[in-house]
Amino acid sequence: MNPTEKQAILAIAVLAAFADRSSSDAERDELRRVIESLGGDVNTAALYQDVLLKRATVASAAAQLAAPELKQLAYELAVGVCDADKLRNDAETRFLAELGNALGFTQPQIAQPAATADALATVPLENGAPAGPVVASQPAVPDADLDKMILNYSILNGALELLPQSMASMAIIPLQMKMVYRVGKAHGYELDRGHIRDLLAAMGVGLTGQYLEQIGRKLIGGLFGRVAGGIVGGLARGATGIAFSFATTYALGQVARRYYAGGRTMSTQMLKDAFNGLLGEAKQLQAQYLPQIEATARTVDVNQIVQMVRSQ
Repeated sequence: MNPTEKQAILAIAVLAAFADRSSSDAERDELRRVIESLGGDVNTAALYQDVLLKRATVASAAAQLAAPELKQLAYELAVGVCDADKLRNDAETRFLAELGNALGFTQPQIAQPAATADALATVPLENGAPAGPVVASQPAVPDADLDKMILNYSILNGALELLPQSMASMAIIPLQMKMVYRVGKAHGYELDRGHIRDLLAAMGVGLTGQYLEQIGRKLIGGLFGRVAGGIVGGLARGATGIAFSFATTYALGQVARRYYAGGRTMSTQMLKDAFNGLLGEAKQLQAQYLPQIEATARTVDVNQIVQMVRSQ
């Protein structure tokens, strides 16, 4: 994949992020930060400007992609961006249809990745039999078990981060939402997706921006298209300062635990400060748990990714 092709794929991803024209100033700032932080051999600052000023279009970006696997990759990434924060709306559906047509796809080629993303975006937060009634702020699960649960989710998401397949990246956000749901449930709070999205946003974690960050690292690092077993160690050795999904997941889980244990009284600034502080701690833990992350990455069946998310 050459720099022009990377630029085109990232342009398609950013175009997807703005497809519904509903991005707030905060979301725009988050997207700009993510794009500019990716660096590598792509002029990401210019790319972001081109998208905002409409110099980059679906047709112009699609025209830069000739190889069928790159076209498929670009489309799957766009689907993931559209579904990152919630199930896509009509404007995003029209965008994906336009993109699929510009890439020369058949209707089944357009529909299949979208169906997978829909399945991930709508996976129930509750897993298994409902828990019995609990008293708010009195965890039904011991703190040590909550810590272990958060760590397990972090290891799994770190493993998904190491895989080149875009479907693996699509699963990270639903798993984070299920983790936060389970933390809240343990403290007696029944949560829905809207509440969890708002909580993550209060911590400064934009779901679309996080997804772009995940796929951008893979593109810039040249990981897409490689065999998973051969890239895990190399990626771990080449980790940059951008937080991998292990660190993000761990910090989200620990802040959520404090938030619900304290009766949801933390302010937005307190949530952001706590998340940023824990992110540094999580990056140190990531090195400690790297062997488990790598081992998990080698056992994940990407073809069964939806079922895996359902069972967590």
